[in-house]
Amino acid sequence: MTSVSETHDEAARPLRREARRRPSFFEHLHPATIPDREARFGYTFGLGGISLFLVLILTISGALELFYYEPNLDGANASVQRITHLVPYGWLVRGVHYWAGQALIVTVALHLVRVLLTGAYHKPRRLNWLLGICLLAAVLLLNFTGLVLRWDNDIAWALMVGTNLLRTIPLVGDGLYLAAVGGGEISGATVVRFFGWHIFGLALPASVVLVWHLFRIRRDGGISHQLESSQPGKPRLPRSDLVRRETIAALLAGAVLLALTVLFPPGVSPRPDFDQLPAEASAPWFFLWVQQLLRLGDALLMGVVIPASLLAVVALAPLVLDRDPAGVGTWFNRQGRTAQWTVLTCIAVVLALIVKGALS
Repeated sequence: MTSVSETHDEAARPLRREARRRPSFFEHLHPATIPDREARFGYTFGLGGISLFLVLILTISGALELFYYEPNLDGANASVQRITHLVPYGWLVRGVHYWAGQALIVTVALHLVRVLLTGAYHKPRRLNWLLGICLLAAVLLLNFTGLVLRWDNDIAWALMVGTNLLRTIPLVGDGLYLAAVGGGEISGATVVRFFGWHIFGLALPASVVLVWHLFRIRRDGGISHQLESSQPGKPRLPRSDLVRRETIAALLAGAVLLALTVLFPPGVSPRPDFDQLPAEASAPWFFLWVQQLLRLGDALLMGVVIPASLLAVVALAPLVLDRDPAGVGTWFNRQGRTAQWTVLTCIAVVLALIVKGALS
């Protein structure tokens, strides 16, 4: 039978081994060790690290696209066509940028679900849960503004409907519409405004929130985990092994992005004519649920109030409905059942509307 001292000695070996070696720059970004149980793929699914990798891919590919993109009425669509068909490897850069943006929506949403179902929003991580919700909203808006910058027929309806929704907001609606569109109607100034919103109004603030989010993870004790007292002497994973796992996950995610780009390259349709829009309105897939709501009634209620209320419920339900400090690090913990079912119900409604919109 293994003694307690032998168990503690086994758990301490990674610490001694880590102390004898000189960590690399990337290893310095991680805690010296983290609990082995919570480092397993079956606990995190690598969603946080993959999301960060996708952000880096988006930053690099977006910066490369800026060398050729022209944010004006005559050049926006033409420059995207040029990047896709004429610029060497432009199709590859644009395809990776597009698919990384779509994948980021999925990984961030799933990461938040994982945090919810493992009770990782408890103190001291309550603020970080809210920062994650803000990042999800930013990712959705960044994807939408990025699609608008193509300035093609496929996004024309969504642009007109989305900006007109701003006008329905009491008191501040007209001001918000002017800030988004750049005038009394959609025009060449709209391209410049969305270019500015995409980079300076959304990407830069989101970067600040992301850094804050990562800082809070380190400050709050790293990955959420069960209390040490519940599993004394449990093994810990050194950061060298963690970085190795993250590198493998990044390579696999990169391979998937390349495969999607080659097999399903994003297209670009002709420049839109807002006086003769296509007969069928279609929103981007991640906003199809809002489009379906708009078909049910009043624009302000269905397009603004209900979506904002759903987001507020998802953000606040775990913090309000689950104040029991127990259950951290445990999947589907009993203490958080009410909060879990509340948020999962909201997510199920959104997914059902997206599926309905895709099939209609």
